[in-house]
Amino acid sequence: MPADDDPIAPDDVGEIPGECCADSEAAEPSIYQQFWRDSRAEMERRDYAKALATVGGLTAVASLAAPALGLTRVFERSYTGPVYSDGVALVDGEGSRITENRLAEGEQLTVFPEPRPGIDRAPTLLVRFAEGDYGGGTRMEFTVSGYAAYSKVCPHAGCMVADRDDTTLVCPCHSGRFDPLSGAAVTGGPPPRPLPQLPITLSSEGELIATGDFEGAVGPGGD
Repeated sequence: MPADDDPIAPDDVGEIPGECCADSEAAEPSIYQQFWRDSRAEMERRDYAKALATVGGLTAVASLAAPALGLTRVFERSYTGPVYSDGVALVDGEGSRITENRLAEGEQLTVFPEPRPGIDRAPTLLVRFAEGDYGGGTRMEFTVSGYAAYSKVCPHAGCMVADRDDTTLVCPCHSGRFDPLSGAAVTGGPPPRPLPQLPITLSSEGELIATGDFEGAVGPGGD
């Protein structure tokens, strides 16, 4: 089953963003550039990665590639504000904004809020289907041009919902299954509730933006 961090159809798997950069001295993970250059970036990259591994229980590779890897939780947990707000652009793993023609019907992509891509609630699943394919449970006023967006953080244990079986979104940790055509309703496994939907629209420049935050709690523990 494919991971969904590049635009994919069910049998098309792309390269995981950031994974190639984990051991490179010259390259930075582009989606974390702002985070990487804050006051904590005074340490050398290797020292910083070691500190993360010691203090946060994460490896350097896991922390850099966290948005892309299904069995990994992202590392920035201190932020408690909204994930999205009105007008926040959706960006891919390289920080590029998402235009209306980015995905074909049946494809999906992991996206992030442009101002704060490194927080633990940021990873978002963007899917595109024919508008007529969506059924009950999907808030159609939250969709645009066949696009719907849901949190990628599984509400069961906080893993990334990174796999796919036909149109069903699958969490690889405990086989939670979600139907993106029915509001990401749970169709199997232990998740206690659907993935919350994100309200989106198109900006005047033809780019996907949020019109608010997720409709419900992101990740485990919320109601």
